Amino acid sequence: MSVESLDYLLPEVLLILIATAIYVAGAFVAARALWGWIAAAALVVAGALVWRGGELVGTPGPLAVDALTQYVRGLAIVVGLLLLLLSARSAAAGQVSEQVGSLLLAITGLMLAAGANDLVLLFVSLELISIPTYVLLYLGGRGQKSQEAAAKYFFLSVLSSAVLLYGFSFLYGLGGSTSLTVIRQAIATGGSTALVSGLGPVAAVLIFAGLAYKIAAVPFHFYAPDVYQGTSHANAALLSVLPKAAGLIVLVRLLGLSMPGQHVTAWRVAMVLAALTMTLGNVLALWQTNVRRLLAYSSIAHSGYMLMGVAAGLAVLPAAQNAESDGYFGMLFYLTVYMLATAGTFAVFEYLGRRDEPLERVDELAGVARSQPVVGIALAAFMFSLAGIPPLAGFAGKLWLFYGALSVAGAPGDRSVKTWFALLAVLGVLNAAVAAAYYLRLIGVSWFGASTERPRADGGRAPWAAALVCAVLVIAIGVYPFPLMRRASLAVQGARAAASEPAPAAPTAPALSAASSSSTAIEPKSKSPSGPAG
Repeated sequence: MSVESLDYLLPEVLLILIATAIYVAGAFVAARALWGWIAAAALVVAGALVWRGGELVGTPGPLAVDALTQYVRGLAIVVGLLLLLLSARSAAAGQVSEQVGSLLLAITGLMLAAGANDLVLLFVSLELISIPTYVLLYLGGRGQKSQEAAAKYFFLSVLSSAVLLYGFSFLYGLGGSTSLTVIRQAIATGGSTALVSGLGPVAAVLIFAGLAYKIAAVPFHFYAPDVYQGTSHANAALLSVLPKAAGLIVLVRLLGLSMPGQHVTAWRVAMVLAALTMTLGNVLALWQTNVRRLLAYSSIAHSGYMLMGVAAGLAVLPAAQNAESDGYFGMLFYLTVYMLATAGTFAVFEYLGRRDEPLERVDELAGVARSQPVVGIALAAFMFSLAGIPPLAGFAGKLWLFYGALSVAGAPGDRSVKTWFALLAVLGVLNAAVAAAYYLRLIGVSWFGASTERPRADGGRAPWAAALVCAVLVIAIGVYPFPLMRRASLAVQGARAAASEPAPAAPTAPALSAASSSSTAIEPKSKSPSGPAG
C-alpha cells in the first residue's frame, strides 16, 4: 500500500476516524443532534474528496482504481446521507452515537468493497458492512422478536462469510496470490489445464453462494422477511441497499472481471437464481400485510431483476457489446434507482409512524395521502418507480435490464443461449406485472382507504426531507435519465477496460503473494469525476 493509495483512500480514512471519534465521545456527551450533524459533515467532506479524485489511473494493486469504483463511492455517499436522515429519530436515548458511528462504518465498507482488488481487502470490506449491521439490528430491537431476527441475521451472515472464504481459498490456489489481477492472469493463461477447469467452476459456485446471502437471492433469502419485520424502518432500509449493492458489485468484480473462462458456469447460475428470485419474491409479496415484510419480498424480487443484468453481462463477450446493451450497465443503473426508491419508501414509513408505535400494517396507511398529500405523492412515485411504470426512474431501469437480456438473445451465437435469455426477459416482464399488484395496493390504500385513526405523522422533519429528496431524484431521473446513464455506462466501460489491461507476471509460489499485491503509483488526471449523477 503506497502513499498514493492512502491519498486515494482519504474519504474512507476520514469516515473511519469520525466514526471512531463518535463512538468514543458518545460515551461522555449524550447529544442527539450533534452526532448526526458531525456525521453529515463528514459524509459531505468525503463526497468532496471523492469528487476531487476524478478519474484516476493506477497499476494493479490492492485497489481497483477505475470509473466503477468512483461511481459506487459517490453513490454510497449519497445513499449514506439519505440513511442518516432516515434514522435521525429512530435511535433510543443513549444509543445515538453507536447508531451514527455504525452507519458511517457500513457506508465505508461499501466504498472499500467497490474498489477492492485483493481478496483480503475485499473480505475485510464486506465484514465492515456486516459487523456494524449486527450492532444496528441490536440497537433497533423492540423485544424478543427483534432479538431473534438479529440473531438469525448474525448466524447466517457468519455462515455465508465462511462459504465465501472457502470460494476465495480456491481462487488463491488457482492464482497463487490474493491479488485479483494476478489471479485473472493465472486463470487466463492456464484456462485449459485440468486444475483451472476443475476448480474454477467450484470457486464460482461458492462465491455465488456466499454473495447470494448479501443480496437476498433464492435460496438464501429466507432470513430477510423475519429480519425486516423485526427491526426498525431505518435498519430495514440499510439492509435493502448497502449489502445488496456490495454483493452485486463484488459479483461483477470477481466473476465478470477476474475469472476469465468461467463465464459459462457463472451466467447459468446467475440466470437460474434470477428467475427463481424474482418469481418467488413477487409472488410471496402479494399476501403480505406487514409493510416491512412486504418490502422484504420486494427487495428479494429486485435482486432477481439485477441478477438478470449480471447474467447478461457474463454471457456476452465485451467485444460483442455496446454500452447500452451491456448487462452490467443495466444492473448498475437499476441498482441506483432501486436504492433511491427503496430508501424513500422507508423514509415515508418512518415519517408516518410514531416513536413508540411505528407503522406496521398496510391498512394503517389508509387515507394518509389525503391528510398528507406531499407524502402521498412521494409514496406513489416510489411505488410506481419500483413497479416500473413510466415516466419514473424504475421504468428506465427495467427497460435497460430487459434490453440487456434481449441483446444476448439477439446476438450471434449458440441458439439455446439466445432462447434462454429471451425466456428470461419474458419472465422478467411477467414478474413486473405481478409486482404492480402489491405496489398499486399500497397506493390505493393510502389514497382511497377509509381512515378511522388520527394522522400518524410524528417521524420528524429528517425522514420527511429524505423522502422528498428521493422523490425528486426518482422523478428527475425518470424524466431525464441521460446523465445517470452516461455515468453508469462510463463506469462499466472503465471497469471492463481496466480488467482487459495486461497484468504483471503471476508469482511462481504463494509465498510471493505479498509482493504481487504491493501497490504502485496512482496518478490523478484532470478529468471530470465518475461518481453518480443525480
